[in-house]
Amino acid sequence: MIPGAFEYHRPESVDAVVSLLVEKGDDARVIAGGHSLIPVMKQRITDISHLVDLAGVASLKGISIDGGRITIGAMTTQNELITSDELAAKAPIIREASLQIADPQVRNLGTIGGNVANGDPANDMPGLMQTLDATYHLAGPDGERAVAARDFYEAAYFTAREDEEILTAVSFDVPTGGYAYEKQKRKIGDYATAAAGVLLTVEGGSCTSASVALTNLSDTPVYCEDAVGILVGSSLDDDTVAAAVKAAV
Repeated sequence: MIPGAFEYHRPESVDAVVSLLVEKGDDARVIAGGHSLIPVMKQRITDISHLVDLAGVASLKGISIDGGRITIGAMTTQNELITSDELAAKAPIIREASLQIADPQVRNLGTIGGNVANGDPANDMPGLMQTLDATYHLAGPDGERAVAARDFYEAAYFTAREDEEILTAVSFDVPTGGYAYEKQKRKIGDYATAAAGVLLTVEGGSCTSASVALTNLSDTPVYCEDAVGILVGSSLDDDTVAAAVKAAV
């Protein structure tokens, strides 16, 4: 099918985007890469009269590394996450996860902001951002605010973002230690049947810090606090790992 008639807007600043959302109300939606929005428009599942394209807002793009803090603009594509050697040197888990998202065509248009802000429990980045203890930066008519990724997701497709707000950036501390992102899927390029992001730091034979989050096993990402508590302070022996897995499940 083809979408219903709509008016297309391409503002060049965050303020202009927010003004349009306030002016048009429920009739307006922002579009980033479009992989979630365009299909539902074609199926006439949603009735949108005004489409607000974020592609013209230069301030929403780019990767910044300032000391021990990484900030990624919401309109940064998955391909840009993959090809940034500087980002890969500081947070290689981002590249590892991004390479498992869909296919090159999708990754060239799909953005980190669209992936985390949509609230789709099958998306890869929301769980990964909980693993990284990331912060989401939002802008709306009342100004800017920050929300922890671990507090952002309320239910499937429901988040802490208000209707007239947009996500502008994601930030997190440079991770330390070892990492892994494991994804189970039916076929290459598919959504995760299940996925897990893990960060571990080991010093002197003991786990000094850990972070574990799961994707698509609930209607929101799951941060596994009990599993982390089991891992930290242990030698990561087989029995401890098995107990952590049980706690996560």
